[in-house]
Amino acid sequence: MPSSTPYYLKGSPLAIRFNSIVGWLARHGVSIAGTAELSVRGRTSGRMQRVPVNPHTHGAGQYLVSARGHSQWVRNMRAAGGGELRVGRKVRAFTAVELPDEEKLPVLRTYLEKWGWEVNQYFQGVTARSSDEEIAAAAPDHPVFRIAVRN
Repeated sequence: MPSSTPYYLKGSPLAIRFNSIVGWLARHGVSIAGTAELSVRGRTSGRMQRVPVNPHTHGAGQYLVSARGHSQWVRNMRAAGGGELRVGRKVRAFTAVELPDEEKLPVLRTYLEKWGWEVNQYFQGVTARSSDEEIAAAAPDHPVFRIAVRN
């Protein structure tokens, strides 16, 4: 029976600690396999919230995928419509548009090809080798934002 609660897999204490280290490294100029630190304005606090992310290029577009589901950064991004990506002193402000589920398939497949080693556990058995139907079925659980860097 489908759940009315959006999918979200909270990080374990170890994962939260690891993410804080990855974020700290990105903030200080060290990107692990392309990671960056995302800053997005909190929808209730108004303060910038920071979390490490895996920016993903597909075709001519750049995307942010929430492997863990409908997380706080996703909810904040929906409200703010953009944020910043940082690696060291390089800060890129961007606007973001959330993709509808029917447009996510090619982005999710290439995301899983590149980042599956890190995120497969959050996709409940769906991998880059899964069928189009399996990836499409997982799409509602994994928000995807197309980002456009502002000049």
